[in-house]
Amino acid sequence: MSQSIKAMVRRVRAANASAMTGSGTNAYVLGQGQVAVIDPGPDDPAQLAAIFAALAPGEDVTAILVTHAHLDHSALAPKLAQITGASVYAYGKAEDGRSGTMQALAAAGLAGGGEGIDHGFAPDVTLTDGDHLMVGALSVEAIHTPGHMGGHLCFACEEHLFSGDHAMGWATSLVSPPDGDMGAYMRSLDRLLQRRWQQMLPGHGDTVPDPAARLTELVRHRRTREGEVLAELARAPGTAALLAQRIYTTTPAALLPAASRNVLAHLIDLSDRNMAVPEGPITAATQFSAH
Repeated sequence: MSQSIKAMVRRVRAANASAMTGSGTNAYVLGQGQVAVIDPGPDDPAQLAAIFAALAPGEDVTAILVTHAHLDHSALAPKLAQITGASVYAYGKAEDGRSGTMQALAAAGLAGGGEGIDHGFAPDVTLTDGDHLMVGALSVEAIHTPGHMGGHLCFACEEHLFSGDHAMGWATSLVSPPDGDMGAYMRSLDRLLQRRWQQMLPGHGDTVPDPAARLTELVRHRRTREGEVLAELARAPGTAALLAQRIYTTTPAALLPAASRNVLAHLIDLSDRNMAVPEGPITAATQFSAH
């Protein structure tokens, strides 16, 4: 990133490494003097102490920006706000931003895959797509990028993208209905590709030096996976779990439930596009067949 911005970004990585979080959740301190904290992280005293340790003497946290309401990103926000007096900014509560399809599925009983949703999260200030806020002398733009969650935001500062869990370098994002929406996810990826980014700072893993290449790779990966789902449906009907077993043949068993949620997201999107047919109301156990 440009020297001026590079000097104004500090990463604070939470000690919550796992198969789902990689090396841990990244919090970012943005600015100098008056700073914002992007995705403070899990409600962990060590993480809170690490954020304050990253501040220079005399610096004030004036804004807390949350990309989405998963506990490993948002849970520390209320405590940090209470201590600093800073307002919490986000798209909305955990369920906000869902498409009509996902709202209907949730109302019908489809539940998420247990990704640690922060159901009690409520921002002080809601942001919509294109909103800007000032962090000291820096202008930060909110970009609504539904897909991983309906209310997921990315944050842009000049040509630097804080991408939360929408796009990362170390792994692909989990898209788990009804919070995750594959159609929306793909549209959000395409939208991010319309802009020029110098670097991408994700919610997990290391900084991505070539965002355009990585975003293109993520689109290609999802389209390839969609093709695999369609090919398996052409071979034989199946549930999301069964199709995941047939597609993710080298994936460790512990990660197959997450893979099944991704397949379910593809199946719902394909059903919306009349390319797959659910045999009855859509649940996590519904069997689908080729159109």
